[in-house]
Amino acid sequence: MFVPLRDDNPLRVIRWQWVTAGIIALNVAIFLLQLTEPGQVYAASFATVPSELLGTGGGAARGAHDALAIPEALTLISYQFLHGSPMHLIGNMLFLWVFGDNVEDAMGHMRFLVFYLLCGIAGGLAHAVMTPSSSVPLIGASGAVAGVITAYLILHPRVRVWVLAFRFIPLRISAAWALGAWIATQFVMLFIPDETPVAWWAHVGGILAGALLIVFMRRPGVPLFDQGPRTI
Repeated sequence: MFVPLRDDNPLRVIRWQWVTAGIIALNVAIFLLQLTEPGQVYAASFATVPSELLGTGGGAARGAHDALAIPEALTLISYQFLHGSPMHLIGNMLFLWVFGDNVEDAMGHMRFLVFYLLCGIAGGLAHAVMTPSSSVPLIGASGAVAGVITAYLILHPRVRVWVLAFRFIPLRISAAWALGAWIATQFVMLFIPDETPVAWWAHVGGILAGALLIVFMRRPGVPLFDQGPRTI
């Protein structure tokens, strides 16, 4: 739908988005490891497989795709740091880079890290619950990033965001329009027959988690919906 470029939203409390940058660096490093021969062998062990997670496929820790016996519950964290292609990685990390810093600013570093992981866990659980018999591995940061996008929208709907609409038309529009449209699309895609491997329920799980958690995990005094005093 669109490619985010940057926002007009300076940090207010933290000096720099260390956790956001660290998550991006870790995702890139792990993807580079996935390109190696051992990485290709062992990566699937760290993916979330719904039928294995919920026990509908026998409940064994070592599934059909696994070279290592990783406890299935732990894959709800590890799957968030695996990606299937360079574009899969770039897309997720670009959204995280543009919008993660202000959410981190609203929470603080460690609370943001917990928030990010919880949104990813919620995305993985939503996907598993809605596709319990699936044996297809789930990978990607999309659930966690969806939570970040939703939190940003709830915090800063009025902020102007530069995007590439349809991937080549530069526009400066409010976050309410850009991110609101993105979130609406994720729900719409649940009801449209889709042959792509996108796990839409993981996105929706992350969205719902982000909307709930931002209310309780933001710093005391941080307003929602840009209701606080603004400086120019």
